[in-house]
Amino acid sequence: MPVTQVIDPLIRNYETRMEIAMKSRLFKLSSTGAMPLLLAGLVLLAGCNREPAENGQGQMPPTLVTVEQVQPLSVDQRQEYPARVRGAREVEVRARIAEVLLERSHQEGSLVQEGDLLFRIDPTPLRIRLAQAEAQLATFRAEQQQAERDWTRAEQLFSRGAVSASERDRLRSALEFAEAGMAQAKAEMDEARLNLSYTEVLAPISGSTSLEVLPEGSLLEAGSLLTRVVQQDQVHVFFALPERDASIHRSARIHDQTLQGEVDILLPDASLYQRKGRIDFTSSRIDQATGTITARAVVANPDGELIPGQFVRVGLVLRRLHDVLMVPTQAVGANAEGALVWLVDPQGQAELRQVVLGDVIGDRQVIAEGLQPGDSVVINGQAGLQPGMPVQVAGTENLAGE
Repeated sequence: MPVTQVIDPLIRNYETRMEIAMKSRLFKLSSTGAMPLLLAGLVLLAGCNREPAENGQGQMPPTLVTVEQVQPLSVDQRQEYPARVRGAREVEVRARIAEVLLERSHQEGSLVQEGDLLFRIDPTPLRIRLAQAEAQLATFRAEQQQAERDWTRAEQLFSRGAVSASERDRLRSALEFAEAGMAQAKAEMDEARLNLSYTEVLAPISGSTSLEVLPEGSLLEAGSLLTRVVQQDQVHVFFALPERDASIHRSARIHDQTLQGEVDILLPDASLYQRKGRIDFTSSRIDQATGTITARAVVANPDGELIPGQFVRVGLVLRRLHDVLMVPTQAVGANAEGALVWLVDPQGQAELRQVVLGDVIGDRQVIAEGLQPGDSVVINGQAGLQPGMPVQVAGTENLAGE
């Protein structure tokens, strides 16, 4: 109900009561000279009471709103994902022979270079085995040389008929047996020499070592874990990429060569890591349980700031959008027909506009359809607006295109 329909009857009732009260006093004042002054006061009072209604001051003032003039923008669609750091290479260092661990030659947790000595294993039994293998090889070599001389002599005698064919064949077999024995002895010597080399355990890669697994003096078995070496000057960051985001990014990289899969690394304290990473692997299969694809980024880590096992966040530009219209998310409402925004038309009146929404980027909503460049969209003060209602713009924001 309009306010004037409530106020006007109250004013008329008040005027009626005042007139009755004044008339009852006219008779008392008729004998005095105050009658003309009283009549003038009544006229003035009536005029004052009617003035607000006649001047239209009972109507509500225009609603105050803040608007933003939308303009085409070029913007990066960026998303963040939880991730975990792993060493680019993580190697388990294991004993390759079954002997006693004599010495740990490095400090636990220290940085080592590829080829550095990590452990010494007792070499004495292996040196003995090597000496035995060398002696065995010498024996078979002597036998092979004697068999070769016997065979040469038998060949000469057989040509003169002095040796039977069976004797010749026997000496030939003896030579072949001696050659096979020498080959076996040589292989055993090589194996003994190789096992002896395993008594010095060297770092397979450059990186940091873990805590020792077995103390010095332990009897090792072949395959016993000694330590782990983790490469830290370069790390891998693993994260799960939602199927939709992975599809958007894959398509964008095909059509936009400037997108090279670079990622930002956000540390646990929300600070930005100084070096960017680059995606070097994405899984070819979707995890049906989570609907995500495993992705891996490689990141330089010369100062060791990123620690294997650390949780971080990865920021990835999925694609670059060009000439899009965006509004703050609080400017978007909804009704039975879908999403809507309020505009201020050139006449200063509220206008309702149905729109089609795109993606949300940060705190802004992409409008796929329904707006034109230069439209004044209400971003504050939408409550209570009706189409055609007069509004007063309290402030204007103009988001210029990049």
